Amino acid sequence: MSSVKVEVVVEAHCKLGESPLWEEKENSLLFVDINGKNVFRWNSLTKEVQAVSVGAAVSLVALRKCGGYMITQGTQFAALNWQNKSITTINYADQDKSNNRFNDGKVDPAGRLFAGTMGNEIQPAVLERKQGSLFTLYPDHSVVKHFNSVDISNGLDWSLDNRTFFYIDSLSYSVDAFDYDLQTGQIANRRSIYMMKEEDKIPDGMSIDTEGKLWVACYTGGRVIRIDPETGTRIQTVKLPVSQTTSCCFGGPDYSELYVTSASQDMGEAPCEPQAGNVFKITGLGVKGLPPCPYAG
Repeated sequence: MSSVKVEVVVEAHCKLGESPLWEEKENSLLFVDINGKNVFRWNSLTKEVQAVSVGAAVSLVALRKCGGYMITQGTQFAALNWQNKSITTINYADQDKSNNRFNDGKVDPAGRLFAGTMGNEIQPAVLERKQGSLFTLYPDHSVVKHFNSVDISNGLDWSLDNRTFFYIDSLSYSVDAFDYDLQTGQIANRRSIYMMKEEDKIPDGMSIDTEGKLWVACYTGGRVIRIDPETGTRIQTVKLPVSQTTSCCFGGPDYSELYVTSASQDMGEAPCEPQAGNVFKITGLGVKGLPPCPYAG
């Protein structure tokens, strides 16, 4: 088995790096700096980094079937045209909660964009509790709320057979599963499949591999962990040289590389971390991921 290697690939020094996304046709990795209000695109061949500045906290970027990208900024679902750097609002969520903002999200295999919200953070992971909700933006641009009373809506993904939806509300310290109806996009029967260990710290972004195992970035834990959702066990840990690991996705020519975003904000008493906020690449894992799904609207 090849040895695991962790290296910096983008010296972004993000305040709050998030939402890594591999775009195969561009050989590029996209990611956001939520509090820096930027969407980045790193070309893995030329190493060039481009950025589009947006007017509000931008928490996710997703592919769009008709071209360009989808983003969430503030409490808006929006379309991003990379060429002319224009942003078009598609719809809104949580309009009655002015302090809320979107956080993590992802597109399901039917082309629906799932994204959740959270209350205003006083400092990382310290916020008004139970203010968030989980939403879906359907391809016809309609928005459905699945449930509320969420602290920090975070990582999400779908099982290989599309019958299970995996979801993280960070301050529950749990990875949860729901029954999933791909035809309708409805979720039901919530249950916990993994409770975080003390050393794992706070569950953040998440990605599934081709063996059906979940990779979870551990905020303040400085690691990504691999979980078996069938047995509820942690089967692998990869440590990184930064504490605030935020999210992960598979990419590269054959999706065998795991890209991990991180944050540099409010380090406080933490030891000096010169690589905080950068994007890392992990190779030698011996597993592969899946291409991201594009939004169909």
